[in-house]
Amino acid sequence: MSDLLRAARSLGRAVDAAGAESRQVRDAVREFVEQVTFATADEIRAMLRDVLTEDWTALPPWARTLAHRLACLQRPDDPELLREAAADLLCCGPDWDGRAEELERRAAEHEQRRPPPPPGGSGGPTASRP
Repeated sequence: MSDLLRAARSLGRAVDAAGAESRQVRDAVREFVEQVTFATADEIRAMLRDVLTEDWTALPPWARTLAHRLACLQRPDDPELLREAAADLLCCGPDWDGRAEELERRAAEHEQRRPPPPPGGSGGPTASRP
């Protein structure tokens, strides 16, 4: 288990088990922020997928938004990641709908700018040999 995934799970448990002002929550928040700050986009996506699959409410919206934001800063041209972040923002309430729409727009722009695949398939070597 990665340190980021462990920190995310710890944050979820701390928020569930204690009041928001407890030392346990403050420690879990600090640990999560430290881990997510230096995580790669792939590590962040894996953590979000694992934690949110186990319990969709396990991470507070600010933690999910921060994680997506840091991943998007690392990969600003990744339409799939931009759409994942947009979908998650839409779950946080109407205050974030404008930001989600902006991410969707950026994802569509990046897809339109991608060069079309070469004729005959994926562009890799062909499998047909005599």
